[in-house]
Amino acid sequence: MASKTLSKVATKLLTESLGMKKGETVTIETWETGLPLAVEVVKAAREMGCIPVMLYEDEEAYIHGVRKAPKDVLGLMGKHEYGLLTGTDAYVFIPGPPMGAYYKGVSREEYSASTKYNGSWYEAAEKARLRGVRLSFGYVGKDLSNYLGKKTDAVVDAQLEGVFADFGRIRTQGRAIAERLRDGSRATISTKGGELRFRLQGDAEVEDGIVDEQDVASGANVAYLPPGMVTKGVDKSSASGKLRTSPSLTRLGVTGPISLTFEAGALRAWSGKPASMIEELLKPVKEPDRLLSMLTVGLNDRLGYGAGVDRFVAGSMGIAGYGFVGVVRDGTLEVDGSTLIENGKVTV
Repeated sequence: MASKTLSKVATKLLTESLGMKKGETVTIETWETGLPLAVEVVKAAREMGCIPVMLYEDEEAYIHGVRKAPKDVLGLMGKHEYGLLTGTDAYVFIPGPPMGAYYKGVSREEYSASTKYNGSWYEAAEKARLRGVRLSFGYVGKDLSNYLGKKTDAVVDAQLEGVFADFGRIRTQGRAIAERLRDGSRATISTKGGELRFRLQGDAEVEDGIVDEQDVASGANVAYLPPGMVTKGVDKSSASGKLRTSPSLTRLGVTGPISLTFEAGALRAWSGKPASMIEELLKPVKEPDRLLSMLTVGLNDRLGYGAGVDRFVAGSMGIAGYGFVGVVRDGTLEVDGSTLIENGKVTV
């Protein structure tokens, strides 16, 4: 992507997402894939009178550490890292492909062990009251691009385009939808493959790309870019019926359309291709535990399908909890008789 565009992304995340002020400090952590944007963030921060520091994660050193470090220290945070979090006002994180689920050189077990610090990082960041953003385009590497059948640069460009969405509109629309997703409400997703009915239960969260004082106070102090999604819990015993998902990106690749049948909350039957991939995705979750537990609604009108962030596309729906996330592109969502999405278009 052109440096001019990266400069605009950098300025927007510093001003609109993080609300940076003159004299504040910002830490930028990046892998090789995100280095061009990280440089622009440093430049933009200095122009604003902010004080940046940049950390660089090397892919080769990361892989070496995963395989050679003593198991009892692998994935732990050091006191210098905790100190860094307490000493910064804002944090920009651009991950790298080896940190994602698509990197084939690291096993799932090794990946899990090397990232066990994740919970403590967020706890420390919340305690420090820092404002943070995580840019998902950093995960885009050759493996993910191959899954999507596109060039890496094209996928990155498509994701960064989503950063130029109207964050204010997403916030307003997201809050209006979250207000409709009340606990106990009855929801129905209709697709060409049938209807899936369930009750809503649990927290509703809006990913609007903005971190303000209310977010910091509630612990929701790290935003994801590109933004644009409402997440709501589902009563795990309630899902009943059948629906057809659209092609969906998973840790093993992109599935074709899949027909899913739920009874008493649990996935009871499925059909779709490639069958071997779907079976492998479901394998880690025991049959009684394949429960629908989450609904997402996409709100970003600057994103298109096929860029690895389909759940954020305006009008999309995601269902999860049974082994992978299935995305519905052209369905209808009704909650207590009110239509929130109609044929893939948000109506709120």
